[in-house]
Amino acid sequence: MLLFALVAMSSLKADVIPLQGTWKFEIDREDRGIAAKWFSRNLIDEIRLPGSMAQNLKGDPITLQTQWTGSIYDSSFYFNPRLEKYRQPGNIHIPFWLTPAKHYVGAAWYQKEVVIPDNWKNKHIILNLERAHTETRVWIDDQEAGTQNSLAAPHIYDLSGILKPGKHRITILVDNRIKEVNVGPDSHSVSDHTQGNWNGIVGSLFLESTPPVYFQDIRIFPDVVNKKARIKMVIANRSNSTVSGEVRLSAKSFNTAQDDETSPVTVRFTAAKSESTTLDLELPFGAGMLTWDEFDPALYRLNATLQAKGITTEKQVQFGMRDFKINGKQFLLNGKPVFLRGTLHNAEFPLTGYPEMKAEGWEKLFRMAKQYGLNHVRFHSWCPPEAAFIAADRVGIFLQPEAPSWPNHGPKIGLGQAIDKYLYDETSRMSQFYGNYASYTMHSAGNEPAGNQVKYLNEFVDFWKKQDTRRVYTGMSVGGSWPVVPNAEFQVRGGVRGLAWNKRPESVSDFSAGIAPFKVPFIAHEMGQWCVFPNFDEIKKYKGVYRAKNFEMFQQDLQDQGMEDQARDFFMASGKLQALCYKHEIEKSLRTPGYGGFQLLGLQDFPGQGTALVGVIDAFWEGKDYISAEEFSRFCNSTVPLARLPKFVFYNNENFQAQIGLFRSEKAMLENGVIRWRIRDAAGKVVKIGSFGPQNFGNGNGIPVGNINIPLAEVSQPSKLNLEVAVDKTPFLNDWDFWVYPATNPESVPSVYYTTELDQKAKDVLNRGGKVFLNAAGKVVKGKEVQMHFLPVFWNTSWFKMRPPHVTGMLIQEKSAAFAEFPTSYHSDLQWWDIQHGAQTMILEDFPAGFKPLIQPIDTWFLNRRLALVYEAKVGKGKIVVSSADLRKDADDHPAAKQLFYSLQKYMESDNFNPAQEIDIKVIEDVFLTPSKQQFDTYTKDSPDELKPNSNKNKVK
Repeated sequence: MLLFALVAMSSLKADVIPLQGTWKFEIDREDRGIAAKWFSRNLIDEIRLPGSMAQNLKGDPITLQTQWTGSIYDSSFYFNPRLEKYRQPGNIHIPFWLTPAKHYVGAAWYQKEVVIPDNWKNKHIILNLERAHTETRVWIDDQEAGTQNSLAAPHIYDLSGILKPGKHRITILVDNRIKEVNVGPDSHSVSDHTQGNWNGIVGSLFLESTPPVYFQDIRIFPDVVNKKARIKMVIANRSNSTVSGEVRLSAKSFNTAQDDETSPVTVRFTAAKSESTTLDLELPFGAGMLTWDEFDPALYRLNATLQAKGITTEKQVQFGMRDFKINGKQFLLNGKPVFLRGTLHNAEFPLTGYPEMKAEGWEKLFRMAKQYGLNHVRFHSWCPPEAAFIAADRVGIFLQPEAPSWPNHGPKIGLGQAIDKYLYDETSRMSQFYGNYASYTMHSAGNEPAGNQVKYLNEFVDFWKKQDTRRVYTGMSVGGSWPVVPNAEFQVRGGVRGLAWNKRPESVSDFSAGIAPFKVPFIAHEMGQWCVFPNFDEIKKYKGVYRAKNFEMFQQDLQDQGMEDQARDFFMASGKLQALCYKHEIEKSLRTPGYGGFQLLGLQDFPGQGTALVGVIDAFWEGKDYISAEEFSRFCNSTVPLARLPKFVFYNNENFQAQIGLFRSEKAMLENGVIRWRIRDAAGKVVKIGSFGPQNFGNGNGIPVGNINIPLAEVSQPSKLNLEVAVDKTPFLNDWDFWVYPATNPESVPSVYYTTELDQKAKDVLNRGGKVFLNAAGKVVKGKEVQMHFLPVFWNTSWFKMRPPHVTGMLIQEKSAAFAEFPTSYHSDLQWWDIQHGAQTMILEDFPAGFKPLIQPIDTWFLNRRLALVYEAKVGKGKIVVSSADLRKDADDHPAAKQLFYSLQKYMESDNFNPAQEIDIKVIEDVFLTPSKQQFDTYTKDSPDELKPNSNKNKVK
């Protein structure tokens, strides 16, 4: 039975005995404690609470035999000879996730003596255990008080009939094993992939006494339109007589520059002995009522006072006056359209391994999210503690917590398993404990289920739509292959996301066709997932319970491959490409009419599932050097200027064309708005300027503004230009780089032998001291297994069994004279698409140590192969440039490839062409004859595809 909501909130006149500090402790590996009545004796060890066993260095050391909770899909680590040194005792490096100091899954006992004061006699007494993981069982002295299992809410025990004045021994058995209720081993509420499956109690611990007549539950239902709040209240009477009295309610604003206070409302009540009574009240607000939203998160405190004969008790409850509804494909907040710009929080807590339990910590995190232009956080298969809701209310963030389950890869819903009831029970607890918080606007039953899901989730949504109208409900957050749950009020789905960069990049297309079948708001599920190379400087941040042994392993492997000095460059270059991908995917959603929002996976890195470095901030929610919050919020914000460009690379005999648009999700209309634009060259010189307006702009996606059409004939040199669009007299601006090349380049008498084969003529030219350009496109053997797209690695190659792409960007020697006629930075940008996408890469495993190509693809950090797209070298008396990209002068349909070829040819014909290193011709030739020595082997056949609902493992039997 659920009891005593709101106990964690301040009770002004309640008596509290704090229980934090040193507890007696004992591990029960063999499950002997209950039969041996450990609750009747003193435990032999000590531990500090709140805290986890790992935090207190209790448990077992990490070995290859550690029985983890999370699924391991890439078990090649256990068999790969190259990784044997990381499997040795004393040098264990687990690559799948962060490594805890200690590990333990099972029963553990916690014990503390307390003294109950005389004035607690005949009081109502509860034991509060916030964020216990997972099942608790409590004894007071030798008397058992019950068992609770919740991953979402505090475990609260009514000890009124057990705790008498005097000394008592409280014994708590905590068991973190997955038992009858299996939420799924990869659920972020329990999995080693994220916070870890820890044992302990990490939140508030206390005993609390109240009078025998008390507020058992208070729920607040705002009615913004009618300026009132409906208050549903349960008053419990645990005395031996009928009690009559009076309840007085009022609310006062806080967290805002303006003040507002309601007039008090008073009502009489009568509660029969040992019974509860329910009151249904209305609290009117005046003309100065303040509403809660992301821009002005005004909050109120409800003060409820109960008075009866000899009894006075008070309760305060935080809430906001807001109305979060749906109209067609739009979310509405207080009647205004709102677009959700979100990220997932996957329970990443790299210092403690368990959730942040202070509102101040969550407030810092949410303010960071808002700096990056976000207004929404989804909690993937877990529910955060109350501190997160308190903080989100203060900051103005929309939350989608989930019942703490990923019922897949084992458990299934809708088949009568224990998980079916548990999801209802946990949702009920979440509604009761957190339902008054304004930020709790959305709810999902979990993530990507298996089983008889449509029937179960239709019924789940229908039940909760009637039960609690303060938020909107979807079935579960799912990928694109999952069946649609028709009754869901909104859809969180994959399938309508991503970048179609298997063809030339543009910013004209949108997601309209994909969302057309849906009549409710559509939110992109787990958008992004673009990887960046590890930042090994991050390792030193892991000073807590967890260590980044995965990062250490990747760093050592990079060193073994002779590229440790390039780690920082790989990180920065791959990061620039990652940021570019996020920019274009987010903008694609912002220009799609009717799109409801997106949930990134994620703004921050995910340290599990093979180590998914998908964030533009790290797992500590701290920024990365290649993009700032200010830069990110240019294309992710409440207002974003947009430009529809059919392409980003032009010849100078073409016109530059762009359709300018605007995304807005604001509180008020933009009246007489002027949109200004300018084009500048690489030196910052303004080439063209213009403006549109003034006009009025409401909220919407891809609002048309005006067109730009400019001849490019004046651009006579290869140039990188920048289009910037700004909303006048606001901080909102956005920009796009584009490139212009001469339609024709000067012809010269070539002194370079161009060939597509390392033939005898090429060798003869080199022997005579000549110059050779080898276009080896399609001829590579040593490296043909490496698939390079323009897009970077998705999530990571380990989790998906080396599914391509394998390359995450390129490192370019930008200062080389080889690029004098091809403007570029040190990283791949959009002009590199027609050079890079689908090109072969060469593995340089036999090249001299320290050899650095002109253009170096960055391999997946699980293999760290030395790769090249273009390199230069001395060969005997001669000099050579080798390219595995298809570079030639007649590539008119690939303007960047054509221009790069021209730049390289001009460089080779100049005195600047003087490669630093000499390579034996046989080493060069071997790349086109012999396979790589290092070949990827999965060793095992298990696959993350088992998580899909149509896999054999998850078919309904």
